[in-house]
Amino acid sequence: MAEGLLRHDASDRFEVESAGTKPSHVRPEAIAAMRELGIDISGHRSKSVDEFIGKQFDCVLTVCDNARESCPIFPGQTTLIHQSFDDPAEVKGTDEERLAAFRRVRDELRDYLRNLHFR
Repeated sequence: MAEGLLRHDASDRFEVESAGTKPSHVRPEAIAAMRELGIDISGHRSKSVDEFIGKQFDCVLTVCDNARESCPIFPGQTTLIHQSFDDPAEVKGTDEERLAAFRRVRDELRDYLRNLHFR
């Protein structure tokens, strides 16, 4: 969701990539929550950080503690920024309860990203 939000809100300022330490698939709840904002992430795929080893980044954002702890070292003067968010995929319950968790985290991410000042 963070990739979709940054691509939608700031692609004129940033080249955005996204990867995970344990890639699987883009959750349908994430697709639905983002669609509510008019952002289509249905074509996104879950990528591994291993795909980006050796690539230079000005900034790397991590949004969960596991990613911060196991994120590879990127060459150059990479600024690392971390903010932990709940993993909505961990929520159990009805379809509506799970979607509500994705909406909450989506909104938290968007607020965070809009107020983030890159160094």
